Amino acid sequence: MAKILVVDDERVLVKGIKFNLENEGYQVEVGYDGEEAVDKARDGGFDLILLDLMMPKIDGLQACMRIREFSTVPIIMLTARGEDTDKVIGFEYGADDYITKPFNLLELKARIRALLRRSGVAAQNAKTGVLTAGHITLDPGERSARRDGAPVELTAKEFDLMELLLRNPGRVYSRENLLNVVWGYEYIGDYRTVDVHVRRLREKLELDPASPQYIRTKWGVGYYLANPEQQN
Repeated sequence: MAKILVVDDERVLVKGIKFNLENEGYQVEVGYDGEEAVDKARDGGFDLILLDLMMPKIDGLQACMRIREFSTVPIIMLTARGEDTDKVIGFEYGADDYITKPFNLLELKARIRALLRRSGVAAQNAKTGVLTAGHITLDPGERSARRDGAPVELTAKEFDLMELLLRNPGRVYSRENLLNVVWGYEYIGDYRTVDVHVRRLREKLELDPASPQYIRTKWGVGYYLANPEQQN
């Protein structure tokens, strides 16, 4: 089981990242300032660190530089500043990857998996590989989808939404949950965005969109993927 340290002074964001990574099978510890990041990195034996750029006490760049004095652990910098010069500076201070806020949590998890693969860490419980539910097949590596063996074109958000449901069969997600995870915590939009994407997924992937077998509604709650093992 890969062990990940998440450090950011935005506590709501940290809580959301921790929740989602633990659902993927990772062991997660958290911190809220640069000094805490350095101290935990020195003592914790982490396989990867998510480090915010702007933090109290010492910023993410300084924390990254100090961590590099004693560790080669992969580090992903999180920041609201997306200028190329900031990214270059981050890499020069020892960061391995860089992701700009607001970010898609599925993209973040994909970057984590890629870094862990490159560093040789076996993330035993990280869920990778082709995802299937009956006649529906998704390949996250190739970003491709099939219905009954035939290729289906999905938009980026349609793919991310379907991937989330396939990775968590039987789990009911409210519209708010789905907006937070797929569109990002800082996305400003209507819950109907989720309804539209679910409808399109049913039209593209279900054999009978009017009576969906897998992409189901829990009335008054949200959406879920019916567990394939419970299908006839």
